[in-house]
Amino acid sequence: MTTFNDTLLRAARGERTEHTPVWYMRQAGRSQPEYRAIKEKYSLEEITLQPELCAYVTRLPVENYNVDAAILYKDIVTPLPGIGVDVKIKAGVGPVISNPIRSVADIEKLGEFNAKEHTPYVLETIKMLTEEQLNVPLICFAGAPFTLASYMIEGGPSRNYNKTKSFMVSEPQAWFALMDKLADMIISDVSAQVEAGAKAIQIFDSWVGALNVEDYRVFIKPIMTRIFAELKKENVPLIQFGVGASHLAKEWNDLPIDVVGLDWRLPIKEARANGITKPVQGNLDPSLLLADWSIIEKRTKDIIDQGLEMPGHIFNLGHGVFPEVDPEVLKRLTALIHDYSAQQIQARS
Repeated sequence: MTTFNDTLLRAARGERTEHTPVWYMRQAGRSQPEYRAIKEKYSLEEITLQPELCAYVTRLPVENYNVDAAILYKDIVTPLPGIGVDVKIKAGVGPVISNPIRSVADIEKLGEFNAKEHTPYVLETIKMLTEEQLNVPLICFAGAPFTLASYMIEGGPSRNYNKTKSFMVSEPQAWFALMDKLADMIISDVSAQVEAGAKAIQIFDSWVGALNVEDYRVFIKPIMTRIFAELKKENVPLIQFGVGASHLAKEWNDLPIDVVGLDWRLPIKEARANGITKPVQGNLDPSLLLADWSIIEKRTKDIIDQGLEMPGHIFNLGHGVFPEVDPEVLKRLTALIHDYSAQQIQARS
């Protein structure tokens, strides 16, 4: 039996490690030829409904790239149908919702989520991976209330979140009712994922960067505090991540989480200078994966050096892998991160 690689879990707890652990957001799929072949036959939803196939897609990057964690292949909207949201993932568009939220009455119609009843295939995939297939931690995840609410109110992806922000400030009572409904769903969903075998959890608040700090404190932070306080009981590392949300990183540092995820806009040294004391995750700009190797190497070493200034750094991209990325670059990048960080840690000890 291969030894279990717990480097990421130790880094998430702020412990010193032999090398900087690494995984990549959207590492499962996107640029892998094996995944593209599968996608010619099946949609994202169809893949997630087949545990053996979903497990294969999830573990493939671990085998191809030698990363220190797998992340479950699914979408943040996967649990929404369980509470009565009619959502479809349209290729090239994203989640599209045919019954958007417009009033308190719409919110009151939403049901309660039960993972064993609504997403048993997800739990089966997790068990398959953690009991039989992986020698690294499986990261599972959920979308955060603001991001999920933005889809539910806008009816799909948005560039400006005008309807969502207007609803939030104009109908605060309805907004908080929606936040509570979504929080209950997230807590139930994540708890079931951990019970099935998840070793770490990332909450994707992908679009919360659209809010200013004051609105975040009033309309979002209380519900995030409740969610993370509940999930703390699961005793697995909790990671918070959003895109274009550097101005909120200090707010996240206050939450009962273990790791603050940084996108590429906020350097680790700047985050530390601004009072981010918790372990951090990030944060190479994924666009650079198309640049010359010399540039990738220089930027990667710089991020590792910044991350090693304090214990607790998980290397990642500042957002997800995109389809044009050469898988060989990710394989080479993983080797660089492992080798260079191990040399630097050895030199400092």
